[in-house]
Amino acid sequence: MLSQLLILRFFGFDSAIITIMNLSIGIVGLPNIGKSTLFNALLKKQAALAANYPFATIEPNVGIVPVPDKRLETLGEITKTEEKMTELPPIKPATVEFYDIAGLVKGASEGAGLGNKFLSHIREVSVIAHVVRAFTDPDVIKEGAVDPKSDYEVINAELIISDLQTLEKVNLKKHESEIKNYGEVIERLKEALNKGISARDVDLSDEERDAVKDLFLLSSKPEITVLNLSEDQYTPQGIDEMVSEYARGLAIDSENMVAISAKIESELASLSMEEQKEYLGDIGLQESGLERLIQKAYEKLGLISFLTAGEKEVRAWTTRLSATAPEAAGEIHTDFTKKFIKAEVVSFEDFVENNGWKGAREKGKARLEGKDYIMKDGDVVEFKIGA
Repeated sequence: MLSQLLILRFFGFDSAIITIMNLSIGIVGLPNIGKSTLFNALLKKQAALAANYPFATIEPNVGIVPVPDKRLETLGEITKTEEKMTELPPIKPATVEFYDIAGLVKGASEGAGLGNKFLSHIREVSVIAHVVRAFTDPDVIKEGAVDPKSDYEVINAELIISDLQTLEKVNLKKHESEIKNYGEVIERLKEALNKGISARDVDLSDEERDAVKDLFLLSSKPEITVLNLSEDQYTPQGIDEMVSEYARGLAIDSENMVAISAKIESELASLSMEEQKEYLGDIGLQESGLERLIQKAYEKLGLISFLTAGEKEVRAWTTRLSATAPEAAGEIHTDFTKKFIKAEVVSFEDFVENNGWKGAREKGKARLEGKDYIMKDGDVVEFKIGA
């Protein structure tokens, strides 16, 4: 039987045939609120021009950032011991694409600044990270900025106006076959948008939302509000206070907010992992702003990570929260979904407690799961795929 299977633990993969779920975060906001500083810190290099004047970023800078996952190093150590390797296997975390989208200004939807071009870039991302300036710095130009509430509303208004323009161009006859009440759905969206309500907050059924998905409405995208704090505010107490204050002031659920300090993230970027831990520990934090932002993006999109561990590599893969085992296998290679036979699964905790695959199998912690199995975050898995 084994001769008819590919047991994924033992094979390397050609990058040309690997599919990876695309998680992309677009960093948006008014000019000079710290977007490019944050982007530079995320990439650990000066990949974007963090200049103190409007439109320093003319094209969206795109960077691939590894998803911090402490479990991978643990799996690497266990695999090294179990397989009697002289060094750790390659560690490959999941990744996130960050888009540094140039600062929008009031009137962007009418072409002000380079608005139309920038708005089109937002259509390409999975989640909007809407950065709000919560720090004061007399040396930084406040281009178009008034106060956090007004600044936030300016960006939202431009997204909504752009969506209204999109809805005005909809050919209703073209979509009649998709859903009976398509025209009514469009009118409900227009009515809500004209009241300043984002498309994501309009009460639509799953069928209705699917029917308008191809319109790519900007205000329908999941949004995380990112408060850019000053260094002196960046403590556990300061973060809690600022999130509570801004949640009330902006009328946003605090669960949709993340507080970061772009300046501190920049300082962390130049440090080793150990030095970063020490720095964060000194200010009472366990995780960086980057980690909390990515975790929030996973949560907003309903994503989890499953893990593979073997001599060739230890790797984290991204899939949907409700994904079945064949769907998760398809994140590795599209053919694996239809050729799926079984998945051998161990929870991360059991894998660690039993020192790897062999111990987990001996203690009965490794389970063979079929096509209906729903993947869980942290599952360590070997997919058995038909040849």
